[in-house]
Amino acid sequence: MNLEEETKFLMKKYRISANKNLGQNFLINEQVIENIMKTAEISKDDVVIEIGPGLGTLTHELVEKAKKVIAIELDEKMIQILTERFSLYNNFVLLKQDILKVDIQELIKNQDLEGNTIKIVANLPYYITTPIIMKLLEDKVPVKSITVMVQKEVADRLTAIPGQKNTGAITYCVYYYCEPKQTMLVPNNSFIPEPQVDSEVIKLNIRNIPPVNLKDEKLFFKIIKASFMQRRKTLINGLTNAKIATKDQIKEILNTLKLPENVRGESLSIEQFAQIANQMK
Repeated sequence: MNLEEETKFLMKKYRISANKNLGQNFLINEQVIENIMKTAEISKDDVVIEIGPGLGTLTHELVEKAKKVIAIELDEKMIQILTERFSLYNNFVLLKQDILKVDIQELIKNQDLEGNTIKIVANLPYYITTPIIMKLLEDKVPVKSITVMVQKEVADRLTAIPGQKNTGAITYCVYYYCEPKQTMLVPNNSFIPEPQVDSEVIKLNIRNIPPVNLKDEKLFFKIIKASFMQRRKTLINGLTNAKIATKDQIKEILNTLKLPENVRGESLSIEQFAQIANQMK
């Protein structure tokens, strides 16, 4: 039985269909599973936190190769399937929770996982990809890497070089905390049901040391977010509207850094944003 047949069998057996409200699309491409496992580099020394395991297609590979798998799932129907599929695995833990509300630091402590190599693996729902990635990074979850499949357009933004095309505020956040890379394009016919767009497998290796030195990390990200709130506005207008500084203060900083007064945030490198933040009084 191939992956597509297995998926259809499970859907029929449990009388389920993909929940659109939870952004469910069931993966039926075995090559993609292989790529995710290869990209994540899972070994018997690793603890894996899987977000939204769904039918357990990827989970099946993870429990065979990892030291321990902690699956976080919200859908009650999927909870039933996962419980039955992996009841014989003593390295599998299933939690019925909303990932956006989970304190992963606390989870790691409660599961007695401190000191382990922890990796996050997921086929993320399109509609909450950005909030999940931001939460994992801003919470400074002690993980080695994050391997996820996301919408192609989002993957381009997450892995872009700050200051180049396709950037958003999250691009700078990802680049600050991680070394990102794309590993595989996933066509939309790799899922049941087929989404309207293609996907991409990406890996975010967590940096040991940030690429820039900052006096105030919170201010740095506040400046970046403000500059992207209204992309067509200049940096001066964006930061003034966010009440981060006055126009005169920002002009003075730009002049000091030899940047034009009409510069927009999307054209700045992460080093230039760091310089601006460090110049703030």
